[in-house]
Amino acid sequence: MALESYNPTTGELVERFDEHSDEEVDRRLSLAEAAFRSHRRTPFPDRQGLAESLAATLEARADDLAATMTNEMGKPLSQAKAEVAKCARALRFYAANAESMLRETPTDASAVGAGRAYTRWEPLGPVLAVMPWNFPLWQVIRFAAPAVMAGNVCLVKHASNVSRTALALEAAFAEAGFPPGVFQVLLIGSKRVEAVLRDPRVAAVTLTGSTPAGAAVASVAGAVIKPAVLELGGSDPFIVMASADLDRAADVAVASRCQNNGQSCIAAKRFIVHRDVLADFTERFVARMKSLVVGDPMKDGTDVGPLATAQVLADVEDYVADAVSKGARVLLGGKRPLDPGWFYAPTVLEGVTKEAKMFAEEVFGPVAQVHCADDIDQAAALANATPFGLGSNVWTADPAEAEYLIGELRAGSVFVNGMTASYPQLPFGGVKSSGFGRELAAVGPQEFCNLKTVWVGETGS
Repeated sequence: MALESYNPTTGELVERFDEHSDEEVDRRLSLAEAAFRSHRRTPFPDRQGLAESLAATLEARADDLAATMTNEMGKPLSQAKAEVAKCARALRFYAANAESMLRETPTDASAVGAGRAYTRWEPLGPVLAVMPWNFPLWQVIRFAAPAVMAGNVCLVKHASNVSRTALALEAAFAEAGFPPGVFQVLLIGSKRVEAVLRDPRVAAVTLTGSTPAGAAVASVAGAVIKPAVLELGGSDPFIVMASADLDRAADVAVASRCQNNGQSCIAAKRFIVHRDVLADFTERFVARMKSLVVGDPMKDGTDVGPLATAQVLADVEDYVADAVSKGARVLLGGKRPLDPGWFYAPTVLEGVTKEAKMFAEEVFGPVAQVHCADDIDQAAALANATPFGLGSNVWTADPAEAEYLIGELRAGSVFVNGMTASYPQLPFGGVKSSGFGRELAAVGPQEFCNLKTVWVGETGS
């Protein structure tokens, strides 16, 4: 079966790739196993040099990498360039900090009757990464930078529609000087993931994607007793209390909902607004959404490009039609603005009922739903009324309100008076159907390490 890359701006086929044969996958698994035996013993200063070299390589190739991403999945070129820069920053962060994150930690030896006692972090081995198309470089680097700095090696099964980006990143690792086998792409379809994960040469798995995909991978990982980290999307709430700065909140609301053409797991999707400021906020929000420029993502000035695939567009249309059929009102958008290409207009709905699919599910496109809350308790209840729990956003000038909502929201993160984002310095992940495990910060490299306890008895005189 071939893997196909389409240009979502035109709907035209860009390139077709043959899947790797079983023999080629086996060769790459063996190469990963051999590379791990060597890489795990590579001193931290050498790993640091490789990570810094890769950061420089990505920066040198930023224009080509950004264009490749835009032509494969449609994000505005300016955002694609920013994604490359973010990857370089993360690589330098782990180059500078991974050694201290994974340093041996002494414990109270006398309390356990030892001459010496300590813990140490040791890499697990080849890690299989099943990656999505929406941030085709960042999602991979977010996993690979900490994993490689910890001494692991990477096997990446990327989304089939961004194979060109995947192969470009593989080439960048090689150009930066990483030994063969440390970072490899597997050109395979989703149905072949299970066989790779079951292979004894694979030590662990990480997946960013849909809840059904995560459940399938977690089931296999559990059956073969291998660690897994899952990031499975979200339907993030954006709470606006009466004391909030409405202009700032509206600006961030639009940026958050429409970044990456509305295709971001941690984008705000459900806007829950206190009744006292509902009309004022909604007016600002709709006006700003209406001002966004939809068009060719390769052109300067474009705010929103096409959705990544024809299926994503069809799904968004279905969510909106379903909500409208069950009582929702369209305040803006709700249609395809351009043809050809997989474009969808920035859209705002109000009155989305609990019977509508989008009330609790994730809509991957520039579609916002505005809800009214009578008080802070109702705002928290609406925010939590979804199976997901990835990010959340709170806007208030009242510290007591902020503290209350920080405690009430069931999510992996809460951002107060600022836009939800991922940073190398902060743990990233979710709860409930948004998955388990964490990426980034110190926990990022530690997720794919064995925390080994060492007890050394007293030596004789």
